Amino acid sequence: MRDIPTELAARIESGAATLCHVWIVTRTDGARMGFTDHDRDLEVDGVVCSAGSGWTQGAMDASAGLGAGSLAVAGVLDDDRITAAEVAAGLWDRARVEVWRVDWRRPDLKVRLGVGTFSRIRREGAGFTAEVEGPLAALERVVGRTYGRACDALLGDGRCRADPAGRVCDKRWETCVGVFGNGINFQGFPGIPGDDFLTACPATGGRNDGGKR
Repeated sequence: MRDIPTELAARIESGAATLCHVWIVTRTDGARMGFTDHDRDLEVDGVVCSAGSGWTQGAMDASAGLGAGSLAVAGVLDDDRITAAEVAAGLWDRARVEVWRVDWRRPDLKVRLGVGTFSRIRREGAGFTAEVEGPLAALERVVGRTYGRACDALLGDGRCRADPAGRVCDKRWETCVGVFGNGINFQGFPGIPGDDFLTACPATGGRNDGGKR
């Protein structure tokens, strides 16, 4: 549960016009900096949050339970602390982001709305849009390979090595071998038993010599 100060809760419920958003970002290199959509700098949690960054909050999906949740943040690249070169170099990838709702008249009155990490940053003209993943997004991320009959490579990539020549592959072993002659690079497991095998049960009566299920 969020610990919302009583005074701040009253101001939120009344629709007070003194509330703003603050983002405190901790990069993987340890650099910590803040940004706000207020019209002047604020100090929150010991971090000076810049008002000249142009950061704005987009759509937010805060999922309950084990949902990953997501948030979109947009800004401009004219702040000395965030540059196009740093974005291109990946210095902002996987940075930790805390989103706060703050009363700008009393920055000590604040509540943290959420925390996550930058999953993807893309440039848009003179600005950028960053997608923030919730802390449970790691549970949905596939690590390593999954076993399946179909090939999990992309046609013509470094693992496939086949020449697409304008053709489309359906990722089946038969197609890889028969059309492309590329069975040696097939990235699936065609010998994996199917559902019919997994659901098979021993037959009763008659001959039980293993010759037929």
